[in-house]
Formats: sequence, structure tokens, C-alpha cells
Amino acid sequence: MSSLYPIRFKPVLKETLWGGSALRERYGKKAKPGTVIGESWEISGMPGASSVVANGFLKGNTLEEITEIYMGDIVGEALFEKYGTEFPLLIKIIDAHDKLSIQVHPDDRLSSERHHAWGKTEMWYVLDAAPGAVIYTGFRKKTTKEEYLDHLTGKRLADLINVTPVTRGDVFFIPAGMVHSIGAGVLLAEIQQTSDVTYRIYDWDRVDASGTPREMHTALALDAINFNLDTTNLIKKDPQVNHAVMLAECPYFRTSLLQIDSPVIKDYSLTDSFIIYICTENMTVIECFGHSEELKSGETLLVPAAADSVTLIPQGRSTLLEVFVPQKRN
Repeated sequence: MSSLYPIRFKPVLKETLWGGSALRERYGKKAKPGTVIGESWEISGMPGASSVVANGFLKGNTLEEITEIYMGDIVGEALFEKYGTEFPLLIKIIDAHDKLSIQVHPDDRLSSERHHAWGKTEMWYVLDAAPGAVIYTGFRKKTTKEEYLDHLTGKRLADLINVTPVTRGDVFFIPAGMVHSIGAGVLLAEIQQTSDVTYRIYDWDRVDASGTPREMHTALALDAINFNLDTTNLIKKDPQVNHAVMLAECPYFRTSLLQIDSPVIKDYSLTDSFIIYICTENMTVIECFGHSEELKSGETLLVPAAADSVTLIPQGRSTLLEVFVPQKRN
């Protein structure tokens, strides 16, 4: 549809106990002075928290509203048939100034039964990491419920979980059911299913300003944990200049790394999905439908599914994450 264009959204900034100032200072996210921001929801289809368009003639409309109007031209025909106006992915940038709780997410079945919501499979792309920063993913070995509960009760749960030192460019794939946490000093992009269902397991004995610990979800988490997930799911791949490198793929999303130093034309004529670009380094001009948008480091853009091709014009050598929803292969 010729009237569409590359769409940017107003980030929704979330105050957290563990956040910092990097989203404001590094990426210019407009947070209130003095607030501690842990998450920037770049593109959200969460019910009640739908992203608002920040550019073009659709400015001021929510993602849900424009999907209701343009349907498959925004998200793709098959995706609109499956999800309707509920956008299937949630894109975040996370600043873990302090470490997050150890947590787990339920899968689609359990989340649907308990919360009438989608499950939460996700991936992380590390944008930056302080010296010594780590990520926690998966058990160090296949673990029984009894071992898990014994360590949890004894406040030794971290002893059961893989601890991986991280550097910029590391990728972690975290299926529903995998215990995980982000360590202090990590800045990352998160691609996930549209779900905010999180079971907090252990919060390092932290308390809030009033001395109250956060709620734990011990019983709910027990049924959600896959005790056989005993890998780190760390992915390390080097970029190939001007060629896409696939980082992670599952039924919910496919994410590739694009490092470019000259214009690249991407053919999406057979991709029945929106395309999301997350700029991780320098700046790229995104052109489609006869419109262009500059995408700077720390910014995210949605290309509607109606686009058959997109031209990427880097300013210097630029790095992007390319995200879309893959279709089932026959």
C-alpha cells in the first residue's frame, strides 16, 4: 500500500529497581530527570500498552489502531489471521545497572491456561557489557525439582545456574522454561513474544526503599521450569559485511545481524511479515515506499509487511538487527 512508510514509535520507558541511566545518556531516551530506567519498550503490542506512532501521517495512532486499519499490509496476512490486531513481538532495550532477579517464563500452553496470554520465548543481543559482566541461563546440569527446591530454600540457587561472562555482540536464546537472569553492567536488546508473564524465583535477597522484598512466584514457577534445559544457549557469530548472518530462529521470530558499509537492497517480496530494524551501531537510512528514515544507534523502526523491498544506506559502517516472523515451511 503506497501510503505506508517506515514507522517509528515513541519509546515507553519503564522505571525498575535494577535500572540505570544508560538509556538516557547513551541513546537519548527522554526519561524524567532522576528516574532509574531499566527498560525502553521500543515496539509494543501489549494489551493496554500499544506503541504510539512518532512519525508521518499516522503519528499519534497506536500500533493496534494502524493494524486494525491496514491489517495484513502492516503485519503480514498470515500473522493478521493468527494474531488479529495484537502485534506478536515486544522489542525492548534493557539497561541492567544492577542484576535482575532469577526468573522463568511459562510456555504458550501454561500461560494460556493461567493468564489467557502468550508464553514468552526471547533472545538477547548484548549491546555493551562492563568488565566482568555475566549472564545467567540454564542449569549447569539436568536438575531435579528436589535439588532445585533445596538450593532455593538455602539461598544457593545461583550455584545451580550457568554463569557466562559476556561481551558486546554475544547472543542468548532463551526458550520458555529456561531459568535466566541478566547480570549487572549489561546493556542489551531483547526480542520476545508479546507477553509480560514473568515468574520471579530469586531476587538476591533485595528489598525496596521501604524494606519490603518483591513478590516471588515459587509455586507458579515450579510447573513452568524445564529442568532439562542445561545449556547456556550462548550464540557467538561474527558479522559478514553486507550479508545477513542469522543469529536465532524459532516459530516466533527470526533475528539476523547486518553489518553494512555500502547500500544494500533487501528483497522481502516473499516474506509475509513486517520487518523490524534495531540499529546497534552508527546510523543507517532506511528507504521504502518512496520514504526514508534515519535510524541511529539505539533506535528501532518497523517496516510494514507490504514492502517488497527495502534499501539500507549506511553512514560509515553500520550494524543492524533484522527481525521478522518466519512462516512455516511445508
